Amino acid sequence: MRLLVVTFNASPRDRQAIERSLGNLAELRFLADARSEDRLALLGNAEALLSWNPSRELGAEEIAALEKAEFMELLSAGVDHLPFESFPSRLRIAGNSGGYAEPMAEHVMALLLALAKDFRGGHRKLAAGIFDQKSANRRVAGMTAGIVGYGGIGRATARLMKAFGMRVEAINRSVKGDENADWIGSPRDLDALLPRADVLLLALPLTAETRGLIGSRELGLMKPDAILINVARGEIIGERDLYEHLRGHPHFLAGIDAWWTEPLRHGEFRTNYPFFELENLLGSPHNSGIVPGAMEDALQMALANLERFLSGKAVLGLASRDEYRTD
Repeated sequence: MRLLVVTFNASPRDRQAIERSLGNLAELRFLADARSEDRLALLGNAEALLSWNPSRELGAEEIAALEKAEFMELLSAGVDHLPFESFPSRLRIAGNSGGYAEPMAEHVMALLLALAKDFRGGHRKLAAGIFDQKSANRRVAGMTAGIVGYGGIGRATARLMKAFGMRVEAINRSVKGDENADWIGSPRDLDALLPRADVLLLALPLTAETRGLIGSRELGLMKPDAILINVARGEIIGERDLYEHLRGHPHFLAGIDAWWTEPLRHGEFRTNYPFFELENLLGSPHNSGIVPGAMEDALQMALANLERFLSGKAVLGLASRDEYRTD
């Protein structure tokens, strides 16, 4: 049986789930149980890995020791935090694509509805003693939603948007849609989509090509009262570009869950511009996927992908190293 090493400190419940799913397919070892002097040898013999953030869980010498490893499955959906150049070239790495899609889709709709209905502004007026019943809010039924990145999150959100009577136009590299997509295009169709979108959802990975994808030019192509929602990575949008656009277009709204500088990836939360002085921005602390049971569901998806690998089947969510080059 192949040796599979779990590199993160799994809880007893997670251990039971891993053993239940993969115990008959692989020899399972948990790195947290190994003595410090045995870790290098254990990793050197591993053929598969289940990790959360391997660059934090493993030292440089331990990463270099992965001579036999063929496949690494991550619990995290994104892989942009990994130093790919540090890992052996033979190691295939897969993100947990769609692992948190359902709760994130709900979060998108919450941001959309809160912005469209101006819940924050209405609440603030009531707190000041102003009962403003005459100011109209916006109806989402009939809106066109542009979804950039039509993977697990995009598809899950599209299902909810269709239930609200919205039109869904989506972009992905494969140009493959589903029954909820009224139109599907490739990345080169972005300029055509932007002027049509009442709502633009960013749900794509951060790669060398998508970094800075939405800048002042792209924002200028959008409707002056469009709603932009980002649950992907902050760096997909130019930080200064978005701030200046929001400041200059008070009817343009933004719901931001993914920020440019965050504690998990950068050690702190910081914005370089005073976003929270703006009335047309609503933020959340990148917790769109954090709901009860989400981690358990994500683990099951990761284990299913490992089962595919161990059974000799095609795995999902493989990262292309070229897309994450930093040069």
